[in-house]
Amino acid sequence: MLSQNNWQSLVLFVASLPLAYCLTYHGADYSSLVNLENSGITYKDSGTSEKFDTILANHGVNLARIRIWTSTNDADYSLDYGLALAKRAVAAGMSLLIDLHYSDTWADPGDQATPSSWPTDLDGLNTEIYDYTNSLVTSFADQGTPIDFLQIGNEINSGILFPTGEISVNGYSPLSQLLHSAANGAHDASDTVKIVVHLANGWDGSAMSSFYEQIFIQGEFATTDFDVMGFSFYPFYDAAATYSALQSSLDNLVATYGKDVMVVETDWPSSGSCSGVTLSEDFAISTSGQESWVSGITEILAGLSDGHGLGVVYWEPGWIGNDGLGSACSSNLVVDDSGNTLASVDLFSADM
Repeated sequence: MLSQNNWQSLVLFVASLPLAYCLTYHGADYSSLVNLENSGITYKDSGTSEKFDTILANHGVNLARIRIWTSTNDADYSLDYGLALAKRAVAAGMSLLIDLHYSDTWADPGDQATPSSWPTDLDGLNTEIYDYTNSLVTSFADQGTPIDFLQIGNEINSGILFPTGEISVNGYSPLSQLLHSAANGAHDASDTVKIVVHLANGWDGSAMSSFYEQIFIQGEFATTDFDVMGFSFYPFYDAAATYSALQSSLDNLVATYGKDVMVVETDWPSSGSCSGVTLSEDFAISTSGQESWVSGITEILAGLSDGHGLGVVYWEPGWIGNDGLGSACSSNLVVDDSGNTLASVDLFSADM
């Protein structure tokens, strides 16, 4: 039995542990993995060859984020591709965050192309997005890998299914209806799936507040239709994307809506340079910088009121051949170009 002094010492030690350990989900989006494997890329951890998803799980990843496009081509992140990757993730002990782009290709604030086989009128799209989402959620459940979290759109700041669901063209009502239809499709297929709304630039408090002030319309999308606010937070697209800006933005949203929060996309450069870019926090371009960046995000989330901070997802940490991940930085990966893990692979356990 512990003495009173030893017990007090233990309590003080536990209280001193970093807030990072409070988050439930330590995530990675490694959607490109099977395509990479098919091209011959392999991975090693401490010199031992291993599947990259297994390496991630061994280093603390417990949430797999998997993107799915409406394409039927496996190379373009088809449903079948996503189902197969999800089986591997669940077998490795991970929960699932499925990221629906509702497009045949990449979706982001400037690109939300309606799938080529879908209708273009609002009524037709409401029916289509309900049916598609309902069927997809059912497919995951039927193979024994029910979806834990479902993103109904990817970085939807400007809307989805352009031009019908494009805010600048038709205002918020079509988007509100489409999100309501998607959420209903998911909920009618599963009573446990949690719905995520994903916006880019989570640090931009005025833009985040503006979106949420306008998206809820009577009889259309409602606060009860979704569970989690998801955000992208990158350091190399805007020098204003600071920790203080993110904390202010998230604190305000949680106080207003009481929703859980995830940062579902982030990364930091591991080596090289970031040409023409001012990084938004003063960390080195290094593996230690990667760990520091993620640790700072984690502490912000862990400090949100009432435990509303759920987790962090690192975007595409093993995408060899696309090392910059769309940024001007040389590499944001946690592996080198030979597939060997870097020291920052430990960020998933140590800093999340």
